[in-house]
Amino acid sequence: MTIRLVAMDLDDTLLDSRLQISHQTTRMLQQVVERGIKITLATGRMFRSARRYAVELGMDVPLITYQGALVKNAFSDEVLFHRCVPADMVTPVVDAAREAGYHYQVYFDDNLYMESLTPEGQAYAELAGVTPVVDRDLPIRLTYEEPTKIIIINYNLPALQQMEKQLQQRFSRQLYITRSKPHYLEFMNKEATKGRALQAVSEYFAIERQDVMAIGDSFNDIEMLKWAGVGVAVGNAPPEVQLYADYVTTSNDEDGVAAALQHFILKGSPDLETGQV
Repeated sequence: MTIRLVAMDLDDTLLDSRLQISHQTTRMLQQVVERGIKITLATGRMFRSARRYAVELGMDVPLITYQGALVKNAFSDEVLFHRCVPADMVTPVVDAAREAGYHYQVYFDDNLYMESLTPEGQAYAELAGVTPVVDRDLPIRLTYEEPTKIIIINYNLPALQQMEKQLQQRFSRQLYITRSKPHYLEFMNKEATKGRALQAVSEYFAIERQDVMAIGDSFNDIEMLKWAGVGVAVGNAPPEVQLYADYVTTSNDEDGVAAALQHFILKGSPDLETGQV
């Protein structure tokens, strides 16, 4: 096995709880790149939110963003892959959020749109480091334009899980529905998964599937953990996610990405815990 491409989730994986990349991890990534190995990000974030970390790390590669709905080169802006939410699915999802009184937001042209600036929306915008566009007429726009992604946010986790169950039953054949964080319920095109996007990146570099490693922590990472030749979950990942990993490394606050890189590529680290497949 020779790893030639590494895809890493951002939040709660590459980033620690302070939303920073540790010096240890940065050093390991630099060593990996020096060996000619490609590294990229695979995140639910907007392209503009993810790009600043790519710039920080010098990643002149296609980035997987919006859960895989948009794959775009960090420096040249070349688009490899883009899938929007189908037009006939947009209004039913948004109506479900509005009827429940939950915050929802959508994305057009790499901009974040909200019908109103709620506390949930403000917190999200601060986390992503972007300024949202508040549009009172957003429901009207959604009747004729397809967004890249829709998110429903609710901090009442049991209520959001119940909504997820109901909407999965209604729309799972037409949409890819997942959670990036426990209180973020996300809706994308059926083809817009990190696994499908990682396949597009690997084909771009002519790298075989068995030579790809994916590292993640959450439910939206499962598809790429399953697709990659080596799937690694960080130690803070829920047990349900760890089940899909070939290996489990340490947590994001314990340089889990660095430990995985050391073990599989740079060698010489203590053995990681074996996960269940």
